Amino acid sequence: MHINMEVNVSDVVSENIQAAHIFKKYGIDFCCGGGVSIEKICLKKNIDVALLLQDLNTISDSSLPSQQCNRWELDFLIDYIIHTHHSYVLESLDLIDEYATKVVKVHGTGHPAVIEIARLFKQVAMDLSSHMRKEEMILFPYIKKLVAVKKQQTALEESHVGSVFNPIQIMQEEHEVVGNVFKQIRVLSDSYTPPSWACNTFKALYAKLDEFEQDLQLHIHFENNILFPKAIALESMLLHSYVE
Repeated sequence: MHINMEVNVSDVVSENIQAAHIFKKYGIDFCCGGGVSIEKICLKKNIDVALLLQDLNTISDSSLPSQQCNRWELDFLIDYIIHTHHSYVLESLDLIDEYATKVVKVHGTGHPAVIEIARLFKQVAMDLSSHMRKEEMILFPYIKKLVAVKKQQTALEESHVGSVFNPIQIMQEEHEVVGNVFKQIRVLSDSYTPPSWACNTFKALYAKLDEFEQDLQLHIHFENNILFPKAIALESMLLHSYVE
């Protein structure tokens, strides 16, 4: 895939996940804010578009499993999201909270930014826990049902969620909220740069928060830019096939 300035950021990452690291280097949001052309985002952020395109077009086109997600069946993609990203979130919440609590206790008075970081992360933890439960109990099973209907060529029964667009819209709004909270955490932590005097727990906290945000960006990208649009298109196709 040759990339030019007219291609949307999210489409580039959907085609080759390695592009995510390039966009991150330039400070470009490829998940919630990825639905914009490379040209427009470069103009907005005063980035040399030629340099960005050069970097993007030299990416290795190796076929790692995670790079093929744009070609996966939606039920398989859902399982990947749950077992890779939802599991990572659940495994990380308590650890980060433990680090943050200790750092606040020891360094909160002298470095009050960590108090706000800890408060914001508690908000993220509660929001994501609720968010993922709703996906796993309501939205994802319905999308899997759409896939089954297509495969089995059966009739699509009326759903209690109405159109799949309804829960998807809510999930996207919640993604935006969590993404904005992490932007605040990044600013407060000076892009996860610990002070020169930081203890090992302080350094571990910032390193884990950085890792968590990177995983979250990929997590949201897979849902917002691949799973959700394809689910909406699939439901529409199924509904129109019965009308015809």
